Amino acid sequence: MGPAIEDLRDRIIDILPRLRRFARSLARDPHDADDLVQITVERALAHADQLHPDSRLASWLFGILRNAWIDEVRSRHRREPLHAPEALAEHVGDPAAGSQAELLCVQDALARLPEEQRLAVSLVLIEGLSYKEAAHVMNVPIGTLTSRLARGRDALQEMLADTSETSR
Repeated sequence: MGPAIEDLRDRIIDILPRLRRFARSLARDPHDADDLVQITVERALAHADQLHPDSRLASWLFGILRNAWIDEVRSRHRREPLHAPEALAEHVGDPAAGSQAELLCVQDALARLPEEQRLAVSLVLIEGLSYKEAAHVMNVPIGTLTSRLARGRDALQEMLADTSETSR
């Protein structure tokens, strides 16, 4: 392995937590998210020559991950979905589960957003990409991104307000 590939590999390792978090926001399943991250890293290493020197690695990887997710969604339309209800009971009886209720509400609200809004919120608010970078990853104009982000924020606030009112 050449020094350039080793350097790229080290830089990818630093970004793995962000990739995994973004993959989870897309896939909403930890196992699918891990698969997406693996596919992303494999594609990035296989096509390292396509990374432009002036490009940000994180943006490039988020784009690869998004495209891998689109490929997966398309292929799922041809297959029967699999459900793993036992995974939903993962933390039953865990005393820390009560303190995670708010986090679960946010994750649930994020999962209920339309995909284009969930992508915008995940890239800008969670991953910290600039509007320009996020628009590039999503392959949309910046105005479209800001519109989706605004609608996503509003929808999240509304869902979370509804959740807090019903829990009282």
